[in-house]
Amino acid sequence: MAQATTLQPGQIRHLLRVTAATSRHPERDCLILLLGLTAGMRVTEIAQIEVQDVLFPSGALREEISLRAAITKGCRQRCIYLSHAKAIEALDRYLGYRAERRLRTTGDPGRYRGLEPSSKLILTHKGYKFHLNTKRRVSWEGEQVEYLACDSLQSHVTTLYRDAGIKGGSSHSGRRTMASRLIQQGEDVETVQLLLGHAELNHVRPYLQVSQKRLEAMFETVV
Repeated sequence: MAQATTLQPGQIRHLLRVTAATSRHPERDCLILLLGLTAGMRVTEIAQIEVQDVLFPSGALREEISLRAAITKGCRQRCIYLSHAKAIEALDRYLGYRAERRLRTTGDPGRYRGLEPSSKLILTHKGYKFHLNTKRRVSWEGEQVEYLACDSLQSHVTTLYRDAGIKGGSSHSGRRTMASRLIQQGEDVETVQLLLGHAELNHVRPYLQVSQKRLEAMFETVV
């Protein structure tokens, strides 16, 4: 199976610029892309997190977000961190957009910025949650397991990459890009494993891409 494209910094900037300029819903779509690129979230996790997962009742943003086991692919709870400036800016912008368009609002701007706390963070253009499909796959242990997938949102993200002219881009490109860049910056594989929420180190390898220059440098300094 072909692996999702790993983006370079220039491609990330291009992707976000094109999305902001051409998407019918740029506030939402830029946030979706950044949640993958800066927090390593799967598209199905993005479709399931709720307003109360990212906001305190006061309306302040949560920097640490707990992803419940029920919404993760491996049914393992993990924490992600919304500390990247662009992700924070995109989240603020989208929350403001939702309040302005009255997408799942309560009329009480003093709590959760006037948004329904249990509503999904990411909504369709009509204000509904994205539909999830139940699928089956073979686990690393060779057993068949059921899991939820958000095919419609996954297809939409792939379209965003295609519209930006990025070949091989998909909903997995965000996670793979984040993992690869962390490794290139010197983070150990165990840390990346923890951030991605994988149980085994072998599960991390498909996300990693080491540059040719780094491989050459490793040979130069081996002894």
